[in-house]
Amino acid sequence: MTELGPLDTGFMEMEDTDRRISLGIGTVAILEGPAPSRIELRGWVDRGLERHARLRQRVRRVPWDVKAPVWEDDPNFDLNHHIRWTALPEPCGERELQELIATELTERLDRDHPLWEVVMIDRLTEDRWAMILKAHHTMVDGISEITLLESFCDPSAIDIGEHRRPTARRPGTGLLRLLKEAIRAPATIPRFAVGTVRTLAPVLYAAIAPASESSLNGPIGRQRRYTVARTMLPQVQEIATAFDVTINDVAVAAIAAAYRRLLLSRGEHPSTTELRIVVPVSTRTTEAKHVLDNRVSAVITHLPIEIDQPVERLMAVHEQVRKHRARGEADAEKSMLSLSRRLPFGIVAEVFRLAVSFPQRGVVALATNIPGPRHRLILGGRNVLELWPCIPIAMRVRTTIAILSYLDRLTFGITGDYDTTPDIETMSSSIATEIAVLLVHARDRQLSRRPQPVLSRAIGAATTRSRHAK
Repeated sequence: MTELGPLDTGFMEMEDTDRRISLGIGTVAILEGPAPSRIELRGWVDRGLERHARLRQRVRRVPWDVKAPVWEDDPNFDLNHHIRWTALPEPCGERELQELIATELTERLDRDHPLWEVVMIDRLTEDRWAMILKAHHTMVDGISEITLLESFCDPSAIDIGEHRRPTARRPGTGLLRLLKEAIRAPATIPRFAVGTVRTLAPVLYAAIAPASESSLNGPIGRQRRYTVARTMLPQVQEIATAFDVTINDVAVAAIAAAYRRLLLSRGEHPSTTELRIVVPVSTRTTEAKHVLDNRVSAVITHLPIEIDQPVERLMAVHEQVRKHRARGEADAEKSMLSLSRRLPFGIVAEVFRLAVSFPQRGVVALATNIPGPRHRLILGGRNVLELWPCIPIAMRVRTTIAILSYLDRLTFGITGDYDTTPDIETMSSSIATEIAVLLVHARDRQLSRRPQPVLSRAIGAATTRSRHAK
């Protein structure tokens, strides 16, 4: 048995505190060809079970929280608990698929069993079908969920040689170990903690300081809406190259434009302090690529939604993200999480309970960028055409956006609260529009940088000499 980490536990506490949320992370695979038989699907899932022992493990809490919850083998593991079949209603299009995804995002995973499931969706138009892989945020982050999906795929589509089974941490030794850590903590923690807290001070302030009143932050219900925006990765890369920024900068700038247009359509004026957004940052190393767990930190930044010009907005995003990275906030949060492992679990759990029960008004959005496979995924000889990311909403944040790359496509999966985000399609259309506008500016910029053709330069030089001769 291995213990849950502080962040893993925090996600469970968050879900326990608010009955209206479900913290399952989803990935939707859209495939070509005929849907599989039940035997075929079980065979794919069996491949994942062979590679990831975590799929057979459930969470067990320790009485009175004297220790962290642990992963233990489910003595009654049954694959039928984790596979469901459904079909779309007529006309079986992508709108119906998105409505089904929104419903799936509301359903909590059964804690009596391992925290994952596969939903097989038949009858998608254009000779396609879909599969939703959903796992609790306690078990995976965005990157490790993609790793889990890859483990179901045909062996020829993945590099088996890269796979490494996770090394289990030594089990705890009960109350004696907790007492020793509590005794050592006053001597070993303060010096390390002072620098970490100093770095995190701006993050903590951004998280708790109330932002301007906005329709983006407030109570949320149980129902969800979901939509996607599709963009082409080579075009996003072209924009990034032209303006010497990152692909992530371009994606976040498109999100800033989407929020600006959403607020304007609601009759709200975008201000400089209105939109604080959480941007998760992966801390996963190459060696930990195939480990199912959470290895993320985050920065909290302001989106420059007050800026009207697309290029100026992009450069403002780039500068904001650069400053946060230079301050080392993500590394400091990672260090703080490591530090929390040395504290008695009861204290850590209580801190998380207080944090998630506090009605935060500082953060109004979350956007995460998930690097997906650059190679084609294949399931049972069927090509995976697209991957859509789905992430939950919580803590009064009414919309979240996941960005997932796959092959030559960058897909934005947008989740919203049903009652307060009826205009969610505004966001998906605005993201696509912003990428198109930035691409035009990028190509104009590249064109202006090109050297003149040889003949044009010669004519220009001759004209100059003629003028001097006169």
